[in-house]
Order: sequence, then C-alpha cells, then structure tokens
Amino acid sequence: MKIKEQSYTLKNGKVATIKSTGPEDGASFNRHMEMVSAETHFMARCPEDGQFNLERRQEQLAAVGESETDFSIGVYVDGEIVGQIIVSMLRPHLKFRHRFYLGMSIQQKYTGEGLGSFLMDLAIAQAEANGMEQLELGVFSDNDRARHLYQKYGFKEYGMNPRAFKLKDGSYRDEIIMVKFLK
Repeated sequence: MKIKEQSYTLKNGKVATIKSTGPEDGASFNRHMEMVSAETHFMARCPEDGQFNLERRQEQLAAVGESETDFSIGVYVDGEIVGQIIVSMLRPHLKFRHRFYLGMSIQQKYTGEGLGSFLMDLAIAQAEANGMEQLELGVFSDNDRARHLYQKYGFKEYGMNPRAFKLKDGSYRDEIIMVKFLK
C-alpha cells in the first residue's frame, strides 16, 4: 500500500520527505539498515551478519507496496533513507489476520528530531484507516527511549522473551513484547 507523500522539517531547517518505500529504494533501505545495525545493539542484526540481500529487499518492498494493508514508510534526507517504519501482517492465516507487526528504525544523527513520534502518528493513523485491529512489536529491554515512545502511543507490555538476544560481548538482552489494540 502506498501512503500520501509528506514533508517534515528537521530542527536544523532541512526538509525530510516522508513517503512509501518501493523496490527502487532497496539499496538505500539496505544502507540505512546496515548503518543503524552498526550504531547500537538495538537491532536484530549485527554488521558481522553481512550485507543485506538487495534482490530480496526489492522483492519485499514490492510486495508491501502491492499489499492492501501492509505499508512501509521511509524518511528521506537528500534522497537517502535515514529512518523507516513498516507495518505488516503477522501471518495471512484467518486466525491471525487481525494482527500486524510494527518495526521502526532511525539513524542516530536524526534522533531527537521528533521523527519517531511523527512516524508513530502516521503509522497508527494508517493502520486504523486500513482496518487493522492490533499492532505488535518487540523491543530490547534496555532500549528505554523506544519503550517510552511506544508506551506514549498506547502500547502495553504483555510479555518478555528472556535472553532473546546475545550480544558480541557474550551478554544477553531480554525482548519486551508489546501490543496496541486499535479502534
């Protein structure tokens, strides 16, 4: 599904473009994901996991663009993706079609700009317009900033996957599972 293109003015006065991502954005999307994966341990992948597969990314973005419900939104600065949010159906089976997974990432130099809140507002409004009933996500237990943002938007913690992530230094992080029920 495609969303209406919008603009967002950053604190430094630079204007970011907010629009749907498509297969043509595969390389930029992968560069973004590789960057955020290297900036913190809050992403599921490590840089050592290797580069993202461009062809697979393009196929994923094409499928999301053709979906009647799922959507992928990119934040573009100077033509490059610096943030993104994706909402996609958990499973296509009848018993699961009301459940959607939300994933978001923003490059460190663009945090503190209000982009997380902007993307959450946009994603929740679009999810409701698409008739979604339930948004779910997982977040690192020590990612207090993200947990606060999600709680601000009505997500409730309902579970924890202990030791879900093993970091390079051998330490573990729990995954907090959150849900938001939509109207």
